[in-house]
Amino acid sequence: MTAAETALDVLRRLADGNRRFVSGEGTRDLAQEHVRRRELVADQAPCAIVLGCSDSRVPAEMVFDQGLGDLFVIRVAGNIVAPSQVGSIEFAAARYGVRLVVVLGHSQCGAVLASLEELERPSKNRSPNLGFIVNSIVPNVEPLYSAGGAVDRPVLVRRAVRANISASAEHLRHGSELLERLIRENGLLVIGAEYSLETGEVDFFDGLPPG
Repeated sequence: MTAAETALDVLRRLADGNRRFVSGEGTRDLAQEHVRRRELVADQAPCAIVLGCSDSRVPAEMVFDQGLGDLFVIRVAGNIVAPSQVGSIEFAAARYGVRLVVVLGHSQCGAVLASLEELERPSKNRSPNLGFIVNSIVPNVEPLYSAGGAVDRPVLVRRAVRANISASAEHLRHGSELLERLIRENGLLVIGAEYSLETGEVDFFDGLPPG
């Protein structure tokens, strides 16, 4: 990220990169990355922070057609927010001056599906570590599940995925004094986005400034 770039400039860069990815016109070149690797030994200047899901089908650098040193990526199942993730984001935002955070969830998220299953059939044998992830997501999707009524399963899953993304983004906006200050004083922007496994497209839908 250059000094002149705003969070919205970087957001446009990522959106353009995703369009290239979807169309198969990505610009990444292994020879370029080899040169770039040597340039990055001394320092880094990522343009965006991505809190994404660990799902093997959603590598942020490829999805946004970015290369070495462009993105500071934290990946965890269900793109949940826990202290270690918040601390990692605080580190990159404060140390490298990054002004855009993207919470990147995706369609058919396995962790969200597991959380809906937990509401339907509570597990007695889940490991504590996996339970932490599921229990972090359940409060974000339980209202949708309880109000489901006649909503069919695919619609419920789609809504639950987005609700979980929005909850994580909101947690980052209001769950850290440091990030709150950077939002207020330095133009830090936290955006929620959903990647479609079916199309490869990223929809930036949560936290966009008006206009």
